[in-house]
Amino acid sequence: MCYNVLYCFKTSKESEDITLNWELFVLIFYFVAMLGIGILFFFREKGQSDKDYFLGGKTMGPWVTAMSAQASDMSAWLLMGLPGSILAFGLGQAWIGIGLALGTALNWILMAKRLRRFSEAAGDSITLPQYLSRRFATKSRALQIACAVVFLVCFTVYVASAFVAGASVLTSLFPDMDPSLAMILFALILIVYTFLGGYKAVCWTDFFQGILMLVAVLAVPIIIAFTKNLDYSVLNTAVTVGGTEYIFGTNLFSASWKEIASGLGWGLGYFGMPHILVRFMAIKKPSMAKKSATVAIVWVVLALVAVIFIALFGRILIGEELLAAGNQKLVFVKLARDLFPPVVTGFLLAAIIAASMSTADSQLLVASSSFTADIYKPVFRKNASEKEALWVGRAVVLLVSVVAFLIAYIGGSGANAIMALVECAWAGFGSAFGAVMILSVFWRRFTYRGALVGVIAGAVTNVLWLVLFSGVSGVFSPVVTALGIYEIIPGFAVSAIAAVVATLTDKEPSEEITAIFDAATSPMEE
Repeated sequence: MCYNVLYCFKTSKESEDITLNWELFVLIFYFVAMLGIGILFFFREKGQSDKDYFLGGKTMGPWVTAMSAQASDMSAWLLMGLPGSILAFGLGQAWIGIGLALGTALNWILMAKRLRRFSEAAGDSITLPQYLSRRFATKSRALQIACAVVFLVCFTVYVASAFVAGASVLTSLFPDMDPSLAMILFALILIVYTFLGGYKAVCWTDFFQGILMLVAVLAVPIIIAFTKNLDYSVLNTAVTVGGTEYIFGTNLFSASWKEIASGLGWGLGYFGMPHILVRFMAIKKPSMAKKSATVAIVWVVLALVAVIFIALFGRILIGEELLAAGNQKLVFVKLARDLFPPVVTGFLLAAIIAASMSTADSQLLVASSSFTADIYKPVFRKNASEKEALWVGRAVVLLVSVVAFLIAYIGGSGANAIMALVECAWAGFGSAFGAVMILSVFWRRFTYRGALVGVIAGAVTNVLWLVLFSGVSGVFSPVVTALGIYEIIPGFAVSAIAAVVATLTDKEPSEEITAIFDAATSPMEE
């Protein structure tokens, strides 16, 4: 016991200041390093073309491709949204992690190599909308424009989730900091290195951020398992906060069929996720996809298993405290600060920033490339130079960032805001593009009309299901309980059915179109 109160207060205050100083130092170091990479590639690639800026000239190796894909996939929801959701709503939410692990594996195994070859056969495409149009040898811009619109809407929502996460970390470090200021600081750093460096800067920052994320997410549960006495009986005790009962449970299969189906449904999103699929298109050689797939699958399985244990241990050790304050999204932050010295904590907190940035930078770049290549050049400025297209793309990075900031500022204050934003964007992409992308690389008979109808049908179904049957607006509330599964499932299914029906009622594809399919699937040296 300390009998000198003033001394004790002073010691405590000094200790807190030292903690904050070290954490701040590490975060500043991390931010400077990310900015440095962006500036390096800006000067190193000063004469880069739009293909270099948006797709890195298709020169990325297997390790960078894999780590960049997974880092851009697993945004801050990996360290905040998902563990917070599992901690609050129970082990049934872990089916999301299982669905994502299965989706990642299937996407790499089925799509990576084929899409790399198809994108090259289809006029060396640099964006997914451009690929889909060239895959069907059409001059119609309808599909490109429809895809670009979905991209801009979904990516803006997705980037908003990253802004919320970045601001949450900074305000947890500095409680007196205004959340708006924290969000602005985070956004500025992200925008600068994406704006300047382009795809190569994004990939190399994502490579290092992916390593940092994996180390951080593994460190916390491993240390807890070896240093803490855990009372697992706590998991069977419900926590009641404000009249809401939070039940965790200890059996994955005790979850409802809707929770299991919705969790597994997350895996469908990978087949339509542009910022991940574009990594497949950018890999140096199709033959490198196998090595990238191995690295990516190992990474995602380790990360998702670790996150489930972070939520489980967090529920046991600090669950009631976090739920009472509505701060379940900070479970990783709280555990990291309790377990490690300030310097290490700084790096672990930087991992959350890394998770936020590694996804948002990729999304900003893909949204920018899609608008520039699929709307600006073909519709408004057909004779635009590469330099003009490059600067228009950078302007779009700024515009999307501003709109995402407004979305995050207005709707990002809820306890589950990060997870909610990611859910909406993920379902939008999976519903619109998942089935269409699979059919485009596996079905020789597939037509342009089928692709266009599939994209539109999936996107419309996703929005209608979200509004009518997912409890968002309260419309048709009596049937929400019966139909309240994740909207990606009906969206993906309707898109697939519509695409197949539209194709079969359409005329056979021309020889030019089938020649592209044959060129992409024929044996070749790689």
